[in-house]
Amino acid sequence: MLKQQKIYNTLPTTTSQSVEREPQPTRTRMFLIMLAICAGYFMVILDTTIVNIALANMHQQLGASSSELQWIVDGYSLVFASLLLTAGALGDRLGSKNTFLAGLMLFTVASALCGFSSTLWGLQLARVVQGVGAALLVPGSLALLSYTFADAKERARAIGIWGAIGGIGAVMGPVVGGFLVNTFSWRSIFLLNVPVGIVAFLLTWRFVAAAPRLPQRGLDLAAQIVGIIALGMLTLALIEGNPWGWSSLPILGSLLICVLMTIAFLLIERRVQQSMLPLELFAMPTFSAATIVGFLINFGFYGQLFCISLFFQQIRGYSPFVAGLALLPETIMVLFAAWFSGRVTGRTGSRLPMVIGLAVGGVGFLLLSLVNASTSYLLMSLMLVAIGFGMAFTMPAMTTAMIASAPGERSGIAAAVLNSSRQVGGVLGVAILGSLVSKESAFVPGMHIALLLSGSAFLAGCVLSWFAIERRPQAA
Repeated sequence: MLKQQKIYNTLPTTTSQSVEREPQPTRTRMFLIMLAICAGYFMVILDTTIVNIALANMHQQLGASSSELQWIVDGYSLVFASLLLTAGALGDRLGSKNTFLAGLMLFTVASALCGFSSTLWGLQLARVVQGVGAALLVPGSLALLSYTFADAKERARAIGIWGAIGGIGAVMGPVVGGFLVNTFSWRSIFLLNVPVGIVAFLLTWRFVAAAPRLPQRGLDLAAQIVGIIALGMLTLALIEGNPWGWSSLPILGSLLICVLMTIAFLLIERRVQQSMLPLELFAMPTFSAATIVGFLINFGFYGQLFCISLFFQQIRGYSPFVAGLALLPETIMVLFAAWFSGRVTGRTGSRLPMVIGLAVGGVGFLLLSLVNASTSYLLMSLMLVAIGFGMAFTMPAMTTAMIASAPGERSGIAAAVLNSSRQVGGVLGVAILGSLVSKESAFVPGMHIALLLSGSAFLAGCVLSWFAIERRPQAA
């Protein structure tokens, strides 16, 4: 999530090999390295929550329909989700520093293009380029941290800071976005990334050491291409189903192509030697359950965030800044609940915190589905707290379960699979739940259905976690 979205690199093998490292950097250089790497990651996580608060302003200034607003959110997330696994492999082959710098450059340039876009299609295209940059940037950020900090304790501390920066970015998104949109316009939320990206690029270029390459690493391009087509066609059908008609030829054709490409993807992955997605991992119950839960929680959470952001502005009449503040009870829980989940998981294992988090979040969604334009904000804030707590309390335990269930040499790909499933869940959550609020005249009834689906997703994950996640505490 919220997109603390802890997105891990597919490069643990690099840190376990005997490689020649540069002398240990000074404290000042270490600080600059952390600043460079975390600044890039911060931008990506900030953009997962900051855009939602600007949707109403985009609707007013660009005349964008609900489905067009969904593409602004999902164009970014779709490409991000589709390229995440391959970006990790590309970092292995070309060097994580090179891919990180390329990701920073793309993300920064695309942010500027978003900010200066004069047309809706130009903004949507620039968001796609942003997604490519994010996919290159994020796996490389953790790879560079893992290589830079050779000592296990220092590495754990650095990765902890990296994760906390992501949490701060997620929390700040609605508030910072609301302030910028209220003071300037929606363009300012993208232009904010430009100076941050430039500073991060220059610091990385100057101070971050390049990690060794793994030129033998396979890319599995065929599976990548058919996977992108399958996910893209499904997203197209879900977003445009209402405007175009579910029985129209383009929608039926998109769904058919999605099915065919999914079958092709599975056949390719069964036959290639170095597959992008090792299917044998899904024979492990905990691995499969954690993957599904990752999909379900992002489906529910990000679909809800899209709907509630519009509800506060279009139905309650809040300004963007006030709407951002109204979301704080939900997003602020990330920092506390994630920390608390780590302590509980260390003592009890992953199953208990996952079950508790998903149950609390599910109940919060079901209660929120009862609200209307006149519901007290104090009551709504309690429901938002439950949802935010449930999401953040589940994520660390879910990640721990996933990594611990996979063989040691596959821990990197396991983390990448988990985070890819979460990204896909977010894409489809916005597409499906956002389509339910596409008509402003029926916004509240549509939102009620969307929130019921979100709650059902969380409660389904709760049941799955109870039966499929191992009970014993995970090894440290």
